[in-house]
Amino acid sequence: MAAAAAATTAVTMSEAWPELELAERERRRELLLTGPGLEERVKAAGGRLPPRLFTLPLLHYLEVSGCGSLRAPGPGLARGLPQLHSLVLRRNALGPGLSPELGPLPALRVLDLSGNALEALPPGEGLGPAEPPGLPQLQSLNLSGNRLRELPADLARCAPRLQSLNLTGNRLDAFPAELFRPGSLPLLSELAAADNRLRELSPDIAHLASLKTLDLSNNQLTEIPAELADCPKLKEINFRGNRLRDKRLEKMVGGCQTKSILEYLRTGGRGGRSKARQEGSEKEDRKKRRERKQHRESGEGEEEAAESARLMLKVLHVSENPTLLTVRVSPEVRDVRPYIVGAVVRGMDLQPGNALRRFLTCQTKLHDDLCEKRTAATIATHDLQAVRGPLLYAARPPEDLKIAPLGRREAKAKELVRQLQLEAEEQRKQKKRQSVSGLHRWVIGMCRRSGHTTHHCPCGLTPCLPPGLPPHRYLHLLDGKENYPCLVDAEGDVISFPPITNSEKTKIKKTTSSLFLEVTSACSLQLCKDIMDSLILKMAELNKNTSENKEEDALSGIEADGSCRLSDPNLSLRAERDGQCPLVVEQVRVVDLEGSLKVVYPSKADLATVPPHVTVVR
Repeated sequence: MAAAAAATTAVTMSEAWPELELAERERRRELLLTGPGLEERVKAAGGRLPPRLFTLPLLHYLEVSGCGSLRAPGPGLARGLPQLHSLVLRRNALGPGLSPELGPLPALRVLDLSGNALEALPPGEGLGPAEPPGLPQLQSLNLSGNRLRELPADLARCAPRLQSLNLTGNRLDAFPAELFRPGSLPLLSELAAADNRLRELSPDIAHLASLKTLDLSNNQLTEIPAELADCPKLKEINFRGNRLRDKRLEKMVGGCQTKSILEYLRTGGRGGRSKARQEGSEKEDRKKRRERKQHRESGEGEEEAAESARLMLKVLHVSENPTLLTVRVSPEVRDVRPYIVGAVVRGMDLQPGNALRRFLTCQTKLHDDLCEKRTAATIATHDLQAVRGPLLYAARPPEDLKIAPLGRREAKAKELVRQLQLEAEEQRKQKKRQSVSGLHRWVIGMCRRSGHTTHHCPCGLTPCLPPGLPPHRYLHLLDGKENYPCLVDAEGDVISFPPITNSEKTKIKKTTSSLFLEVTSACSLQLCKDIMDSLILKMAELNKNTSENKEEDALSGIEADGSCRLSDPNLSLRAERDGQCPLVVEQVRVVDLEGSLKVVYPSKADLATVPPHVTVVR
């Protein structure tokens, strides 16, 4: 009887995890465990992941999210999943510690433990050993939304190649001194620790030689060390919500750009520059700007003006960029929307006037023309600061794909499509149309590539849409698809749902200066590249026009009102002094799940045919 009962229990437990059987049978490299039934199954397994999960050594990506019963990963993870690249255990109930340790995981690059109940990660109950490093390849670590009061002192030794560290929403009152020791984290480019209880920032933070983004907003800091200005690559800082003793500095962090704040720190704050020296610098700048304006008006220096009218694009090669963004492609997209090209562009200025509106209008025109109203390809633009890589381009069932669309609440793709269909029907009723609008059906049109006018184009290409259709007219492109394409970040959030919408998470704002661009298509890879070429060239023109308009505004504005003293006058218009406003284009690699290269953009063959007034520096 006992043996029979044991056999029955074994069969029941086997049936409870059909995903594991499927993954083993199909030799899958990705596994996502989620849904309402997961809660009870994990509870039955003692609040841990089932041991059978750790018998899938081919897994590269594992995600278990939204399970309030999961309190510990369980023993055997490190030994059973040696090839794991990404481990996502967010919005569970892990804590108060991690026992046993997660590591060693020699291939792990992304670790997301956000939204749990972790209070501490001490040695023996944490991320992994320090000697030798338990996570030697880890690039992104997300510990946000926990209850951590301190960080492991050996974190830098455990993960020496860390590039992104997110500690937002914990209870930290200090960073461990070991974190900022010279050479401890040479590749760390992003550090986020907003919404904590930090009281002090060590001057040793200057030893983070690769730091580009620092977010310490909503803490209890009273001072910002002047040594912060010595971080050679620092581009974005956020100290809002702290009560700084230097009230002028407190006002600057609420409204000034990073360059102005760092220059203020570099010169010693209020006492670093005398008023006479400051006024003298302003007069010198105004004099030089007047001279340049007179040269333009009198026609002198025509060669100089011609050179200043050139647009510059600098391409940053993979070898020059230690924080390269990578897109991994899942094989499921082959039957849905197989082609994707990505690029990173830095140096855009969208703050002055209507610069942001002109940029979005430009994107819309490209969608209507080159992208053939999104039937040939779709463009998506993201605020790079909100993008957490590496990214995964995958295809998911409508009931599993969840996104927070632009201007809407988070919803599953199935619900979003149904909502858009209802809005289309309501729009039809309001306009007393005789047929349902193009939100989810399209009328017979002509394929721009073959000339066919049938409802289903016999050449296999998607027919173009007739003009004048209302917004959100792309749902028909998903007709008959069992899975929908999506781009997922390292935190497991869907940031793009082509061809329908982007995510609110990575929405472009006026303060955005660095962008991640993606072009997807069901037609061809070359089409994606051609459209990306056009988009980047248009961005360079927009940025040049914005810079010139800003210079003219500054010429008149400064002379009319010299009362502003928040930003350093030596920094104003510095980018325009040479007449050129180059954009930096960083290469983005697209690889398969095994890491084999599929495409890199821009390659030597891309951005090759450019107008005479554009210079591409490689």
